[in-house]
Amino acid sequence: MSWTFQITQFKNYLKLERSLSDNSVQAYIRDIEKLSQFFELKNLEIEPVDVTSHNLQDFIQYVNELGLAPHSQARILSGVKAFYKYLAFEDLIENDPTQLIEGPKLGRKLPDTLDFNEIVSLLEAIDHSSPEGQRNRAMLEVLYSSGLRVSELIDLRLTNIMEDIGFLRVVGKGDKERLVPIGKDALKYFNIYKNEVRVHVNIQPGFENYAFLNRRGKKLTRVMVFTIIKNLAISIGMKKNISPHTFRHSFATHLIEGGADLRAVQEMLGHESITTTEIYTHLDRDYLRQVIQDFHPRS
Repeated sequence: MSWTFQITQFKNYLKLERSLSDNSVQAYIRDIEKLSQFFELKNLEIEPVDVTSHNLQDFIQYVNELGLAPHSQARILSGVKAFYKYLAFEDLIENDPTQLIEGPKLGRKLPDTLDFNEIVSLLEAIDHSSPEGQRNRAMLEVLYSSGLRVSELIDLRLTNIMEDIGFLRVVGKGDKERLVPIGKDALKYFNIYKNEVRVHVNIQPGFENYAFLNRRGKKLTRVMVFTIIKNLAISIGMKKNISPHTFRHSFATHLIEGGADLRAVQEMLGHESITTTEIYTHLDRDYLRQVIQDFHPRS
C-alpha cells in the first residue's frame, strides 16, 4: 500500500477515532510526510509496512544532520511512532519498527535554536545609528534569511547577490555552489548597507567584491561575527548559548516546523549527503522561492 493511501487512512483515523484538532492532525501528517520524503530523497522504494528500525535510524540521523533542535526531532519521532502504532492497531504490521528507536536526549548540551520572537529581539537590539550597526543588521538578516554557514557569509561576494531573481549564489563546503533564496527584508537592509555605508569604506585591494567589510576595508572574520552575535545576546539579557550557526539551525527549524518540504530545506542548507546536481534535477528556483515565501517567518 502506498504512502499516500496510508497517510490518508491515518489522517482519517486521527480525525474520526481520536477526535484530534485539525492543527494536531496536520502536525502528525507533516511528520509522516517527512519520512516518505526521506525515502524519496534516497531513491528507496519502501512501502510504509516494510519500513525497518534500521531505516528509521537512518531517517533520525538525517533529521539530526539538518540541524533541527532536539525538541523538534523528538516531535517528528513522536509522529512517526504514532503512525506505526496505528498500523499495528490495524493489523497491517506484525512488529512495530519504532519500539527500539530512541529519541534525542533533550537534556544534553546542544546549540540552542531561537524562536522567531527571539530572532526579532536580537535584530531590533542592533544600534542602527552607527555604520557598523547598519552592516550588522544587514549581515544577520542575510544569515537568518538564507541559512548560511558563517564561512559562506563572510565569503559572500557582491557579484553573487542576484537581486533581480532574489537569490544568492553560495559557495559551500568542497567549493560546491548552490542557489539560495534571499528574503525581501534581508535585501532591503543589505541595500541600505551597500548604498549608505559600504560606499564610504576605504576598501583594500583584493577585497572589492566581498559583501561585508570591516572598518579597515577587509572582509570580516569568523571570530568577529561570533563576537557580534554574542554581544547582541548579552545586550538583551539572553541566556541561551548562541552563535552564527544558531541562525542556521533556526532557519531550518522554522521552515520545517512550518511544513516546508525536506528536499527544499536540504537544498538550501547545501548538505553534503545529497549532491547539488542531484537536487537541481528535482527543484527549480521558483519552487525554492515559494518555499521561503510560504514557510519562512521573515519572508
